[in-house]
This record gives sequence, C-alpha cells and structure tokens, in this order.
Amino acid sequence: MPRLSLSSVRGLNATVSTPKYARSALTPGIVHFGVGNFHRAHLAVYLDDLFNMGLNHDWAIIGAGVLPSDEFMREKLAAQDYLTTVVEQEASISQARVTGAMIDFIPPADRARLLATLEDPAIRIVSLTVTEGGYMINPATGKFDPQHPAIARDAANPQDPTSVFGLILAGLARRKAKGLAPYTVMSCDNVPHNGVVTRNAVAGLARLFDAALADWVVANVAFPNAMVDRITPATSDRERRLVQDIYGIADNWPVFCEEFKQWVVEDQFPMGRPAWEKVGAQFVADVTPFEYMKIRILNGGHAVIAYPGGLLDVHYVHEAMQHPLIRAFFEKVEQEEIVPSVPPVPNTNIQDYYKLIDRRFSNPKIGDTERRLCLDGSNRQPKFIVPVVADNLKAGRSIKGLALESALWCRYCYGVSESGKIIEPNDPSWDRLQALSRKAKDDPFQWLTMDDIYGGVAKSEEFRAAFAVALTSLWSKGTEQTLRDYMAAA
Repeated sequence: MPRLSLSSVRGLNATVSTPKYARSALTPGIVHFGVGNFHRAHLAVYLDDLFNMGLNHDWAIIGAGVLPSDEFMREKLAAQDYLTTVVEQEASISQARVTGAMIDFIPPADRARLLATLEDPAIRIVSLTVTEGGYMINPATGKFDPQHPAIARDAANPQDPTSVFGLILAGLARRKAKGLAPYTVMSCDNVPHNGVVTRNAVAGLARLFDAALADWVVANVAFPNAMVDRITPATSDRERRLVQDIYGIADNWPVFCEEFKQWVVEDQFPMGRPAWEKVGAQFVADVTPFEYMKIRILNGGHAVIAYPGGLLDVHYVHEAMQHPLIRAFFEKVEQEEIVPSVPPVPNTNIQDYYKLIDRRFSNPKIGDTERRLCLDGSNRQPKFIVPVVADNLKAGRSIKGLALESALWCRYCYGVSESGKIIEPNDPSWDRLQALSRKAKDDPFQWLTMDDIYGGVAKSEEFRAAFAVALTSLWSKGTEQTLRDYMAAA
C-alpha cells in the first residue's frame, strides 16, 4: 500500500475526499505553532474547506514548533507531503478526507529560518495551539509569570529565543524595525480570554528587556480572543490500522475526530484574514460568553467524568458515559453546579448546549480516552473547575459535586486505581501531586495547600469541609459508594 503523498492521493478510495485545489497554487499566509491533532482537525480543516471552494489560496499554513515532539510530528508529516487524513466519526457514520492546507513545516532547530519567515510580509497571522499549560501563567494569580524559566531565558537572550512567545516577539520586533505591519497573533487553545493571555505573554516578555517594544506590542498587535471546539483524541496504532484497513490509506499520523466543530472568534485582523465565516466560523464582537459556556460545560464536564473513570479502570469516554454512576454524577454536577454558573450567551439556549455536550461525550465512535481527559490536571483544574467553585461560593450555590470532583482528582494522583493497577504519570507535576495525594490520604487538607491551584477557594471553610468529607469517603468506601452517597444526598 503506497504511503500517503501528493503522488498517491489521487488514487485513493473514491469514498475519501481529497483536495480539489492544486497544492502548487497555494502560498503561505499563516505560521502555526503546535501542529498537533487538534490543529489539524480544526483550523487546518476550516482552511481546507475554503481552499476547496476556490478561495483564499494565499493563506496556506507553515508549521512551526519548539519541542522535540514538534520535530517528531514534522518528520511524520514531511514524509507524506504534509497531507493529513482526517476521519470524522459519529455513531451512524464515518467519513474520511485528506487535507492539504499545510504546505511546509520549519524544523524546530532552524530558528533562523523561522524568524526570517515571521519577518516575511506574506505572513499575516501567527496562530498557536500550545495547550492550557503552555502560556506561562501563574495558576495562583491567573496572570503571566515573568519568572518562568523559559521566559527568563528569552528575556536574557532576546536575539536567540527558544520559547514560542520569544519567537513570536522576535518576529514582531524584526517587523517593527523594518517598518512592516505586525501580524495578528491568534490563540486556538482552550484558555479563557486566550487572546488577552497571549498578549500578556508576548508583551510581558518584552517588558522584561524593552519597555518601548512592549508598549508597541500592546498598541499595535491584534490578539483576538477565540473559542475553539472539536473533540480530537490522540492517535495510536488503532487509528493508523483503521485508516489503512477501512480506507486504504497508509498515513503516519491520521486524525480522528467528531463531526461537530465550532469556532467563535473576535473579528480583529488588521492584516486581513481568510473568509472563515463562509465555512462555519462565527465572528463576534465579544467571545467571552461563548468561552464561559464551552470551557465550563464541556471542559469542566470532561473533568467530572475523567477521574472516576480513571479510578474505575474505564478506558473510553463513551464507556464512562455508559456507566450509570459516572453518568449520574456528570448530570447532577452539570445541572446543579456548572450550568447555573454560565451567564447568558447570545442566541444560545444553554440547556440545549448541555444536551449537545452529553451527546458528544456519548459518541461511541470517537475513541476518546479517559486517560487523555485526566491529563495535566494541574493546569486544567485552575481553568475549568476552580473558577466555577469560586463563583458558586460567591453566589451561594452548591459546591459539593465539584469538591468531590477535586477529591477524585486527588485520589487519582495517588497513582493506583481501585483495582490496584498502576496509574502512570499523567501530569507535568506528577511527582508533586503524588506526594501530596499520599499525605492527603490521612490529612485531606494537605492537598489544599496548593495555593497555585486553588487560590482563595482553598481558604473557604465550606469547600474545605466538603473536600475532606469526599476524600475521606473515597478512601474508606471507594469511588462507587461515594458516588452513590452523593447522588442520594439532597
């Protein structure tokens, strides 16, 4: 079976959609940092849709990265001419397409070439998906951390940056020095106010060594906020085999995802942008209400089902939704604590949105794993769970379900499921979390000493008491009985 490539793509199974445009006709307009599965299932698909309509062929993507994993992905994609097989899966249908919106990928080690590309006036947008933990945020303050080692390193070496934000800033500085208009910097991560957060990182780095440059960034560079959404599991040998067996495609790194996708973005693109509204993107003046809805109901909901599933050895997300106790826990926490915390969203029924999330989590085809949902809780909890707890405490709403969710996370970080299976490290701060989890087995309040995670919530007597009761129950009664007790309580 021939490897996916420009030469083999036309010979694929007729059921597979392939680019209707000539790749040779594309020219770059976007540099994207963080070429992972989500990017290739989201931004790259929106562009591919436009290109197939014969539009915006001067907006192709050049990939970029800074990590060893970025080089690994570059090698995989370069071997197939940067084409990607995207498989959209729902309960009743699966459909595959080959996308070609990316035309190049700069090796992470070639920073000189990357900076030259960022300086090129043809590049009008720099986008990034660097995960929730990639924005140099101090979880305790929720603000940019100028003392982060990567930031301190680039502040001392602004001409030779190594971080994403150092590289973005260096590109902007070069354009400023040459009198060129700055590119728009567009975050595509699940971070509240992601544009503001990105601006704070770029300008905050600049302020450490050049206040005038920082002021120029704030005054002249656009950082639109956006809400992005598409459930996209990690790729494994399972997905590679399915693509090969079902569609006859030998793809090094295919992407599986749900059919649903959403992108709500503020229309702040001084250097222009592709006509993404023609392929389903929604442009708004203020993305904040949409952010609240998505991050709390979907990402918060993921956290609610993640840790009981992890402790009960549930592998797939849809299997967790089939587990009567986990599903009941999800429904109760969403309806009593999460959904009431979401402010009104323009032209949106929030209950209908919740029902949509329920259906998406229950999709048996998607193959999303509980382990992926459990990943990186130290960065996700302060963004998806703790703010809801804080709002509910202020409003006098229940926090017992989310206190239990936090206790489940603590118990998960002990590193052993209830059946005795070892839970492999699943967080950048795993050693710290595991040590505190083991202390918390006898003294639950040890877990709440993480001020960088919990902030003021850890000082709430109501939350502390609910957390302690939940964690004590998890150790004495187990996950299932604790969930039963929670469901039975008024």
